[in-house]
Formats: sequence, structure tokens, C-alpha cells
Amino acid sequence: MYQYQQGDNNGVYGDPEADKSFAFDDQSIRKGFIRKVYLILMTQLLITFGIVCVFTFSKGSQEWVQRNPAIVWIALGVLIVTMISMACCEAPRRKTPINFIFLFLFTLAEAFLLGMIAGQYEAKEVMMAVGITAAVSLGLTLFALQTKWDFTMCGGVLVACLVVFIIFGIIAIIVPGVIIGLVYASLGAILFSVYLVYDTQLMMGGNHKYSISPEEYVFAALNLYLDIVNIFMYILTIIGLSRN
Repeated sequence: MYQYQQGDNNGVYGDPEADKSFAFDDQSIRKGFIRKVYLILMTQLLITFGIVCVFTFSKGSQEWVQRNPAIVWIALGVLIVTMISMACCEAPRRKTPINFIFLFLFTLAEAFLLGMIAGQYEAKEVMMAVGITAAVSLGLTLFALQTKWDFTMCGGVLVACLVVFIIFGIIAIIVPGVIIGLVYASLGAILFSVYLVYDTQLMMGGNHKYSISPEEYVFAALNLYLDIVNIFMYILTIIGLSRN
């Protein structure tokens, strides 16, 4: 996830007067921006779900990856390069069609790696994780839209929690176990659930203290996509560990 700062290159403004051209008081601009973000997000999720299904129901695809391990490193490299480029550079986020190309490559790489992970689980476990993730994401989105709590002011706290979570993950690798794995996955699901609310409110703007510029529709979709994918991965991990 990414921390936003007032008036930074990511297009986030704490003061609604910072840029009149991005005024979220204009309902048509806001609604058009939100429609575009969710359209992009749904396309990403459909691509990801399709590739996950291929790896889940086709053993041949898993065997093909095992015979060609280099493809894994290529996908990982594409994932890292495209994500850093979109996070740190303005052109891959704002300029069309470069932003869509970068986002498409990132989605393909993420979906491929996620499919490999899902292929290690039984089909019913993957489908259960998909269903739970869909329900959780819908519920959290509705909560973010109607709650009076402003989560956009919690960015610093969320980053601190993410750092602690990463450190705990390193410990979990060094000291493996079912219990510590369940705790780690549960904390991850909770953390990225809060991030989903945070990023949704950043996108909505309105009365929230911070908002994201309408020009950053690719970046907004990327944030929501990463939140949902992480929630799915940790829920799938919980289901798998519970089985064991």
C-alpha cells in the first residue's frame, strides 16, 4: 500500500482549494472518476479470477510452470518494475495509454503468481476464499461509503502497522508453525481490510480530509486491487492452515 501526503506527486490534496480543476464538489467529476476506477478494478479482478481458475482446475498449467521455472522470475520482475514505476513516476500513472499498459502488465504478472499460489490448494478452498473475499470487500466498501468515521486521517498509523506486520512476517518465516501462521494471516486480512476502507474513502473524496485526484484513476484502481488481492491471499492461507 502507499501513503499519501498532501499535495504530493500522487495527486492527493488535504485542502479542497489546492487545485480548482480537481474540485470534488463537482458531482459529475466525482461520479465519473468513481465509475472509471471501478470499471478498471472489475476488469483486473476478472482477469485475475480467470487465471486463478486456470491454475486451480488445470493440473497441466501447474506442471508447465514447474517445467519452466524461469517464467516465475520473469513475472516477479515485471510485477516489481511496473508497481514501482506506477507508484513513483507520474507518466506510468497518468499518461494514456502508458498507464493502461503498465497496469495490464502488472495485473497479468500478479494474476499469474496468485494463480500459482492458488494451485497449491484444493478447488473448493479457493472457491470458498473467493466467495468470502467478495463478501468482505462488498461489506467494507458499503461501510466506507456510509460511515461518518474518516479513515483517510489514519494513513500514518496504517503504515506503522504495515511495518510491524512485515517484521512479524519475517519472524513467522524464521519460526514456522500452524499457530503463528494463522495469527499472521488473520492480522494480514484485518490490516488490508482496513486499507480497503482507507483507499475507498480516499477515492470518494467528499467530506473526508484527504482525497485522491481524478487524474489518478489508475493509481486508485491499483490500490483497491492490491487490497482485495491481499485479503484473498490471507483468507486462503487461513482456510488452508485450518484444514491442516
